[in-house]
Amino acid sequence: MTDSAVAATLFGPEDLRVVEHPLGPLAPGMVRVRFGAGGICGSDLHYFRHARTGDFVVKSPLVLGHEVAGEIVEISADAPGLAVGDRVAVNPSRWCGQCARCAEGRANLCENIYFMGSASKTPHMQGGFASVFDATPAQCVKVPHSIAYQAAALAEPLAVSLHAVSRAGDIAGRNVILFGAGPIGLLTMLAAGLKGCGELTVVDIAEAPLAFASKLGANRTIDLSSGDEELKALASHRAIDVAFEISGTAAGLAAAIASVRRGGTVVQVGNLPGGQIPVAANAVMAKEINLHGTFRFDVEFDQAVDLIVGGDIDVLKLVTAERPLSLARDAFRLAADRSQSVKVVLTAD
Repeated sequence: MTDSAVAATLFGPEDLRVVEHPLGPLAPGMVRVRFGAGGICGSDLHYFRHARTGDFVVKSPLVLGHEVAGEIVEISADAPGLAVGDRVAVNPSRWCGQCARCAEGRANLCENIYFMGSASKTPHMQGGFASVFDATPAQCVKVPHSIAYQAAALAEPLAVSLHAVSRAGDIAGRNVILFGAGPIGLLTMLAAGLKGCGELTVVDIAEAPLAFASKLGANRTIDLSSGDEELKALASHRAIDVAFEISGTAAGLAAAIASVRRGGTVVQVGNLPGGQIPVAANAVMAKEINLHGTFRFDVEFDQAVDLIVGGDIDVLKLVTAERPLSLARDAFRLAADRSQSVKVVLTAD
């Protein structure tokens, strides 16, 4: 094992460098993983552009990446079911298991959580866009060697989408609209379909991702770049029961609240880099809308792995480009261009 690793490290807005980091002895209770693949997430892009996402501000160099998979190369822990050489999807969440939220079964809201590649805590928890990184055994979910690293890495965004759909309650037979056709929007569409929803409408302001949504099975797509007349007509003629706001924009949330029927449900999935989204509170009140937040995931990570392994959702359909870890900066620039990419995945050099 080498005594150093290379990692895609953010030093400031658009200042992403692949640099060498020292790699000390593996700490007791930990597992060491060799990077296999990692997906570039929307929050990674927020960090890349602004050195922040929502209320989380980068205060020191941060290794990005939380959608990762790899191979176990060393174990210094009691790790039942895991062995050196195993291929694993890595859950980026490290929960305390002791706080009130963990005790009530909502570990995603853990009061002491550390999350890979996140500036939510100081010092920051470093991410997985590194040639070698460490995790706890609980974070490592074994997958068959027949599952590509690229697919295993996308268990994390699928878990986000599964949790978002669970926050909407029983959606069987209900008409669903999704605002934002990025990777999380597309995976939420697929997750909603698995739950037996009614018609699926996907809304965006860009033609390319909407075409992708149609290819993946959307019943209807609406391009808002030329106005909202089609969206208003749909809402006036067909009851929209559930809206998922995934774009992380004030306009998206306003459109979701305006479009959903009286007594309907809006799930806020998107996250603004600045952390604030105005809410049409009078409409929420007058229409008696159920407005739910959704944050990351809990048991859905294991569910996502099972769905990928079982072939129920083919996450690789979203992958439009792959780049080696050494070209992380170029990969981030490509991922930021929605006309050219849906999901960009980093791979081992």
